[in-house]
Amino acid sequence: MLDETEGIETVDGPARDAVGGLAGAPTVVSISDIHGYLGAARSALLTLSDHPDYEPVVEPGPDGRLQWAGNDYVLVFNGDLVDRGADSDRVVATVARLLAQAGPERVRVTFGNHEMGVLTPDRFGWGGWYSGSRSAAERRAFVDRVRAGHVVAAYGGYRVTYAHAGRPDPYDPGVLNDQLVAAAGDLGAAIGTPEDRGAQLAAIEAYPDVLGLGGRTGRGPGAGVAWLDFAHLPADAPPQVVGHTRHDQPTRKGTVVCQNVIRNNVNWEGGEAVVVETPESLVALVREADGGVGVQELSLPGSGSGSDGDSGGT
Repeated sequence: MLDETEGIETVDGPARDAVGGLAGAPTVVSISDIHGYLGAARSALLTLSDHPDYEPVVEPGPDGRLQWAGNDYVLVFNGDLVDRGADSDRVVATVARLLAQAGPERVRVTFGNHEMGVLTPDRFGWGGWYSGSRSAAERRAFVDRVRAGHVVAAYGGYRVTYAHAGRPDPYDPGVLNDQLVAAAGDLGAAIGTPEDRGAQLAAIEAYPDVLGLGGRTGRGPGAGVAWLDFAHLPADAPPQVVGHTRHDQPTRKGTVVCQNVIRNNVNWEGGEAVVVETPESLVALVREADGGVGVQELSLPGSGSGSDGDSGGT
C-alpha cells in the first residue's frame, strides 16, 4: 500500500506533524473514508475547482488521472483509503502519485483502521479486502511510508487536529506520530517471519492510543485514534476533524467535525465533500445533486466567526 517509495523523501519534525511546520499559511483540504470509491473521491476533490472562490487542489491531467494542481495547499487523506469499493488499488495509486508530485510536506495520510488492517492483518478477518491481502513486501513498503512521515496518526491544522477517529482528551500529534513510527518498527521487523502474528497482537497492546480497538470488535470508548466511534467523542473534546463514523453530510458535535460522507452518498448524485481550513475559517465544500458546489459553515465555538449551532446547511 503506497508502495512506490523509491525517490520520495522523508518528512520529519514539525513539518510531519502540523501545518504550522511549513512556511506561510497553506490552506488545508481534507477528505476521509474513500474506501476504494475513486469516482466519489474525484468528485469531492474537484469541488474546489468547481467553486469560484477556490483554486484547484487537484486537476485532471492529459490522461484523465488526477494531478497536483500546484497551488498553496496541504491535502490530508483522513484515513481509510481502501476496502469496500472496487477501486482500492487506483485510490492508492492516486494518493501515491499526488504525494510524489506535491512532495511529502504537502500530502499526508492519517492512519485509519483499514490502514491498520495492512499492518495487523492477522487480527482481522479481512482477507477478501485490499488491506488484508497485501504481500509481505507491500506491508514492508507501507511501514517505510510510516517511517518516512507520509502516513501519520494525526496532523495539526490551524484550529483543529486531523485524525481518523480522534480522541476525547487533548493530545499532541507529534507524540502519537512517534508512537505510530515505533509500532511500525516493531511490526516491520517481524513481517514475513514466524513472529509476525505475535508481533501484531503485541503491538496492539503496546500502543493503545494509536492501535487500541476499545473492545473485541473495535470502536468502543477506550479505542485509539484509528478506531474510536464518533459517539464516544464528547462535545467538549478537543477541536478535531475526524472520519470513521458514517454520516450523510459533514456533521459537527461541539468542537469535533466528522467528514465521513462518501459511503452514505455513493448510491445517488451529490453529497461528496471535503473540509477546507484556513487560519480564519473552517468550511465543507459539498457536491450538490445538480453538480454544483455548496458551502457548509463549520466554524467552531469560540472561533470568532460563523454559527455556533451543531451543523450548518449547504
